[in-house]
Amino acid sequence: MSIRVLLADDQELIRTGLRLFLDTQEEIDVVGEAQDGEEAVARAAELRPDVVVMDIRMPVLDGIAATTRLTATGRDHTPRVLILTTFDIDEYVYGALRAGAAGFLLKDAPRDRLLEAIRVVDAGDALLSPTVTRRLIQEFAARPSIAVHPSPLLDSLTPREREVLVLVARGLTNGEIAQKLVVTEATVKSHLGRVLAKIGARDRVQLVIFAYANGVAAADLDAS
Repeated sequence: MSIRVLLADDQELIRTGLRLFLDTQEEIDVVGEAQDGEEAVARAAELRPDVVVMDIRMPVLDGIAATTRLTATGRDHTPRVLILTTFDIDEYVYGALRAGAAGFLLKDAPRDRLLEAIRVVDAGDALLSPTVTRRLIQEFAARPSIAVHPSPLLDSLTPREREVLVLVARGLTNGEIAQKLVVTEATVKSHLGRVLAKIGARDRVQLVIFAYANGVAAADLDAS
């Protein structure tokens, strides 16, 4: 079955380029386009895409606000949102992830990376660039509002589960975590499942946000 994709970007040239590439992929069905966040929300309700490829800075309604609406609980249809961004607006990316985006990708990423990203978020996973994830952690760890009152949920994690949480927050894949901890990938998946359940997180993106918000990722990152 094809992955139904909605493209949301205020620049027609970018939308056209994305469509031209994605239309060559048999597994992708570009069902529509939107030139601002308001239109993206309306078209998503109409077209029911599996994935919305969303720009952040758009007129009328920006990508963060649109993502919040698209991922709100109680909606009849909730697509996965993949944010396209650039390095100079990391703070907006963090807001988008908190709003419920399944991941983000840099606009200068290779086309094959975009295709992979769409597949990943459609499968229910989260896509995080290790480089950008590290950059986000370092930037926001310095803010005084972070980790003032760590969540008591941290106490429910075992030492190994906490290790997994930190490594996920750094953007490592399950395979990379397995290699670092010298365990099997199946073991990592088992630990990850328990961490998700204990924290009540939907996916890896929310784990990264939780780790950052509670000072876990930043502290361990500085200590490593």
